[in-house]
Amino acid sequence: MELLTKNTKRVLGDDIPEEEFVSAKDKHVVVIGGGDTGSDCIGTSNRHGATSVTQIEIMPAPPEHPNKLITWPDWPMKMRTSTSQEEGCERDFAVTTKRFIGENGKVTGIVCARVDWSQDENGQWKMTEIEGSEFTLQADVVFLAMGFLHPVHEGMLDELGLAKDARGNVSANTDDYKTSLDKVFSAGDMRRGQSLVVWAIREGRQAARSVDEFLMGSTGLPR
Repeated sequence: MELLTKNTKRVLGDDIPEEEFVSAKDKHVVVIGGGDTGSDCIGTSNRHGATSVTQIEIMPAPPEHPNKLITWPDWPMKMRTSTSQEEGCERDFAVTTKRFIGENGKVTGIVCARVDWSQDENGQWKMTEIEGSEFTLQADVVFLAMGFLHPVHEGMLDELGLAKDARGNVSANTDDYKTSLDKVFSAGDMRRGQSLVVWAIREGRQAARSVDEFLMGSTGLPR
């Protein structure tokens, strides 16, 4: 976010001091994580004039062509290439980051290893580091574009004792966004997990309508 937010502000004409601006110019860039944020980091780095851009993803490479008989009606998992990646980027999959290395307080590279994914007897996916697969990537700057698995349970969620779905998100439907605890509602990433901001906006508005109706008995807010 330090890269993308300040870069956008500068493009829009804001005065961002050089000491606060993150630039990829003439640097070896490593982006950890895929998705839209990773693609934005790649595109921005290329426009800055990066020497090289490498993107690593901990998950295995998806297939070029999905098995529609298995994935339908869910969103098919297949290899997708964004316009930013097409502009210039080395992509590597099933790679975990072990540690950062550097000099004088600045990163110079990251030590990585290859991983293997397999399912246990319960069908749960497990990641195993492949012995002897360590390698080092040169890096003058590293951008973290990683998502999250579920909301933090420790603290408020555990104290409230809210029911969770199979993925660890707060359980609530999209009819009224009520949780298992009376007077507590959940929406956006808290309810559906990692997703796009447009989903958070939509669910936030719908949840607000539900809260208003709960408090007032009726509501004029749009659904």
